[in-house]
Amino acid sequence: MILDVLWLVFQLLIGYNLVLPILLYAGYLSVKKRTLVKLNKVEYDYAVIVTAYEQTDLLPAVVSSLLKMEYSNYLIYLVCDNCDVSDLHFRDERVILLRPEKVLASNTRSHLYAIAHFKREHELLTIIDSDNLVDRRYLKELNVFFDQGFEAVQGLRRSKQLGTTIASLDAARDLYYHFFDGKVMFALGSSATLAGSGMAFKTSLYVESFINHDLQGAGFDKVLQAKIVSKNLRIAYAPAAIVYDEKTANRTQLENQRSRWINTWFKYFSLGFSIIGRGIANLSWNQFLFGTILLRPPLFLFILLSILCFIINLFLGGIGLWLWIGGLLAFGMSFFVALRHGRANRNIYLALVGIPSFIFVQLRSLMRVRHANKRSVATRHIIK
Repeated sequence: MILDVLWLVFQLLIGYNLVLPILLYAGYLSVKKRTLVKLNKVEYDYAVIVTAYEQTDLLPAVVSSLLKMEYSNYLIYLVCDNCDVSDLHFRDERVILLRPEKVLASNTRSHLYAIAHFKREHELLTIIDSDNLVDRRYLKELNVFFDQGFEAVQGLRRSKQLGTTIASLDAARDLYYHFFDGKVMFALGSSATLAGSGMAFKTSLYVESFINHDLQGAGFDKVLQAKIVSKNLRIAYAPAAIVYDEKTANRTQLENQRSRWINTWFKYFSLGFSIIGRGIANLSWNQFLFGTILLRPPLFLFILLSILCFIINLFLGGIGLWLWIGGLLAFGMSFFVALRHGRANRNIYLALVGIPSFIFVQLRSLMRVRHANKRSVATRHIIK
């Protein structure tokens, strides 16, 4: 009897992740979409913080991209942590090259280092990875949401290239999360999840979040979003503020990256419980829904567990088998909905046949999760 109850509870905890996206989508279709008016109150003063660890090969490209933005009131701070900067030469006075005296090996330490070396008091800051490129209207599109009073905004990260199956599947995963964790969550009155780059904040909010919190290892975005939503602030989603992201190109990169990400989920998913508790206490839909999303396992993990439950129910028979079939079909529908809304190209759809191999690589990453941060601090991209 006890085993039967435990088995039922386990199935419910896994299975609800399959049907949650389609339920969120139904809610998304039913709510009236809010159109934000571009007020253009002021050209806010931005600090664009770009962090690099050990590798600087891609910095000239990201700086060139940033300097082409249709905006005038910003400075670019390059924090080159543990880097050889002898080959970096930028003539534009808007580019400030910073090389910390000691190795920081931390995103938040690098960000705070840049803030401590600001040339002027920037009202807003935006965080860009060293392998990103930005759309020319990136800052202008962020302003649309800051004009409305938001203090934190997540933009849209698009893939630079889809030259390999792994890169295309990585892009498909991003489309899923951008749609459900970004567009849908924000439309439903909650907050978009942070994606590590292509995001902007009031400088005072960022400093307040980390000035007394020395965060090491991956996952600063997970901690930051929890701190923001715990204040019952909403993180806006700006789909027109586009950042182009370098996708993982091979299995080694993917394993190292996913090991860090999975490690991060296990380390910080429990923050969801406290945010749900705050949501109940404050009668805050923003906090309650966001906390629920934080408890969700990584995509590949709950898919694998769902398939395992389905196989077990094949032998057990009964209504459970049909419920798992329905759940898997519902998730499949929601995944393709996300691809359609994200306007996935042909390469992404063709790459879907490689999903089993992609999941296997992430399963290998799971096996190495305990030493993820020791194996690598940041994704090292291969320059061709």
